[in-house]
Amino acid sequence: MTRNIIKGGEWLVKVIDKADVFTPEDFDDEHKQIGETAFKFAMNNVVPDMDELENHNFDLLVKHLRDCGDLGLLMADIPEKFGGLELDKVTSMIIAEKMAVGGGFSVAHTAHTGIGLLPIVNYGTDDQKERYLEKLGTGEMFSCYCLTEPGSGSDALSAASTAILSEDGKHYTLNGIKQFITNGGFADIFIVFAKIDRKNFTAFILERSYEGLSSGKEEKKLGIKSSSTTQVILEDVKVPVENVLGEIGKGHKIAFNILNFGRLKLGACVTGAAKQILSECVKYTKERKQFGAPISSFGAIQEKITRTVAEIYASESLVYRTTGNLNDKIETLDKDSENYHKEFESSIEDYSIECAIAKVFCSDMLAYTVDEGLQMHGGYGVIQEYPIERYYRDERINRIFEGTNEVNRMIIPGTILKKGLKGELPLQSEAMKAFELLMTPSLDEIDEDDLFAAEKLLINNLKNVFLVLAGSAVQKFMEHIKDEQEILLAAADVVIQLYAIESTVLRGEKMYDAASDSKKALIKAVIKTFAFESVERLSVAAKRGAYYIEEGDNLLMIMAGIRRFTKYDATGLLDARRLLAKAVIEKEGYIF
Repeated sequence: MTRNIIKGGEWLVKVIDKADVFTPEDFDDEHKQIGETAFKFAMNNVVPDMDELENHNFDLLVKHLRDCGDLGLLMADIPEKFGGLELDKVTSMIIAEKMAVGGGFSVAHTAHTGIGLLPIVNYGTDDQKERYLEKLGTGEMFSCYCLTEPGSGSDALSAASTAILSEDGKHYTLNGIKQFITNGGFADIFIVFAKIDRKNFTAFILERSYEGLSSGKEEKKLGIKSSSTTQVILEDVKVPVENVLGEIGKGHKIAFNILNFGRLKLGACVTGAAKQILSECVKYTKERKQFGAPISSFGAIQEKITRTVAEIYASESLVYRTTGNLNDKIETLDKDSENYHKEFESSIEDYSIECAIAKVFCSDMLAYTVDEGLQMHGGYGVIQEYPIERYYRDERINRIFEGTNEVNRMIIPGTILKKGLKGELPLQSEAMKAFELLMTPSLDEIDEDDLFAAEKLLINNLKNVFLVLAGSAVQKFMEHIKDEQEILLAAADVVIQLYAIESTVLRGEKMYDAASDSKKALIKAVIKTFAFESVERLSVAAKRGAYYIEEGDNLLMIMAGIRRFTKYDATGLLDARRLLAKAVIEKEGYIF
């Protein structure tokens, strides 16, 4: 069945049908086979070498990356014409998710196959692709992405690196320092951003052999120690003009669109890590005994297990829903068209809201998972002998790179409002309808025969919460709303939870009919568990936003609307949680 293409942000203002979302249950045999290959490789080869890798044995790291090349795990996104497999974006996400058990190694792998390689795939000339892609796909060469500088992180466009064209027009001379570069210590290819004549922000492809290019010392990091992180130093590096990547002055298009996809891929990575952490923690709780019983039998521990599995289910649901949307859009494009690359760029940009949501929600999910996982271990959780200690350290960076979670939360409402101003989303008319509903007595009735009817009603109501808040904020602050960061952050938190709830419910509804009776019970349990937790977080964010925006009678009206629209009957919640916990403990890991 062909899915209807849902545009970025469109779900905020319309009812989405379960048939139009992609879920993990839609994986085909090729998806599953490649996922199994990636997982087995990471578990059988990388994990046993983790101590060596953590001690910066980068020769071993490179060996494993080359082995990935032999297995085809570096070339999923490379066109067949240039020696790759040219697989769909779902496959890219699956590989990233399954490799995540390798900790810092997976960071190196994802940096190479994502932000290090995709700029050439998406923006390179045929000559550049011929020169580099096959070698990057086999592991003969490795790449890194050089955007951040000592003085410019989130504000990437303020970069100080310069590029000056030679008098004969044959090369650019680059100078500058790049900071926190993953794979910087061993990469052969460097995607570098610099300003031509100090104003035209442009991307370049540099090679390790270029005179004047060097790597700084390895950073001493809190986590992801099995990945290389260095400065990249450019001292009068001469770069041939044919190594300009994309258009001069359009480097921001490359930088931000590659980061959009990187954010989505990060969501897949942390989801894979969370699944592994859950499995290891559950096994530990079954072995660890206190008061004469395994601690897995205690309700306090089961609470942690249950919420963790619900959060992972939501993360997985929204990551593959977004990937499916993006993949569907890309598949409509004509690869032979001269406008293909611009249309491809536009397609990724269209889902920048959802990519930012995936980055924030999933990295927050992993933070919760690993924190509670360490808590389940008690004092042993801080002992290096136990993997949870490393997972705890490795987790922290996920809320910082690919754009901090604060920056991504600003992107979400900012992009939504831009789409509204451009007429791409009918925000104004929908906000007016939502305000009318505030003043209309509730006539909502739930059809008990309709699967997940309560949750569907909740989702529609939560969309009205966002529309009311957004409408109030714009009405009060007009064009200055972009400067009201506290309000934008509150709005982002509403949107993030809304997308997560809707993704969870749509997936559950889609997989329900084909499920066994026992699995149907688990689907209902996980949706009830997640919806309860998520709507509480959304309600707090909405109330915070209301207090920031309004006062007096308007505030009272909006607060009454928030209370009404965030009502959710979670009767049977304890039984649902206990059912989930029992299933996870029996399987010793993720159950969906």
